[in-house]
Amino acid sequence: MAHWDINTIELRELFKILYLKRANMVIGIEHHSIGGIVGIVESSIILAHNHASLEPSKANKDFTQKVCDTCKIFDISLLDHLIVTSEGYYSFCDEDLI
Repeated sequence: MAHWDINTIELRELFKILYLKRANMVIGIEHHSIGGIVGIVESSIILAHNHASLEPSKANKDFTQKVCDTCKIFDISLLDHLIVTSEGYYSFCDEDLI
């Protein structure tokens, strides 16, 4: 409850992400978005992560496909997944992988 304003908790919806360790201990809470009285609407997202190389691994490709499939369930468009390195970036969208 320390992460919610008790004075506004029933006025609008807030979406927060709780980050957990493998032992399910909370290591961080991030405010994600604010909605109205009836709900929160997300329309699109872009994933990004740093990586040792510009080439996506099989795990990167599999993860991206899982996220894309999950987004469809919630009517969210996955616009891109970027891999960022000191040499530049790799775009799954540019490579027609999304």
